[in-house]
Amino acid sequence: MKQIIVELIPTKFKDGDIIQLSALKIDDLKLIDRFDYRLKEDKIVYPDLLKIINYDKDKFIYKKSTNEILKEFKKWVEDYPIYILDNKYTYNYLNELDNEIKYIEKELNMEYSDDIINLIIKKYNLENSNYIVDLLYEALMYERG
Repeated sequence: MKQIIVELIPTKFKDGDIIQLSALKIDDLKLIDRFDYRLKEDKIVYPDLLKIINYDKDKFIYKKSTNEILKEFKKWVEDYPIYILDNKYTYNYLNELDNEIKYIEKELNMEYSDDIINLIIKKYNLENSNYIVDLLYEALMYERG
């Protein structure tokens, strides 16, 4: 089954900028492609948010606006279903896509909570990572494996 797993970091829960969008395209749990985009640092008006994304700077593609990031993402996702965390903001940014959007914690037999990432790490005995999307992928592999 082909699907996309998404991690999105916004400046606000609604109507803010996307400062980072990372996604994995998988087919039957095999990684096909990565999407790692960030908003250019000079466009981020909240200095504390720069600390959150102060890693692997050379592994991201940088864009001038959220619209540019979403435009690239819309092309990249094709018609694959998208799996997101039910964190009350990711859906707000992706709801205009024609893709089916599902909550990944249901695939992991968990309920969303503010500490879901720590719970996933503990449940599947995962190593901490800056990339939440990678942790979600590893957990999905354990769950379906």
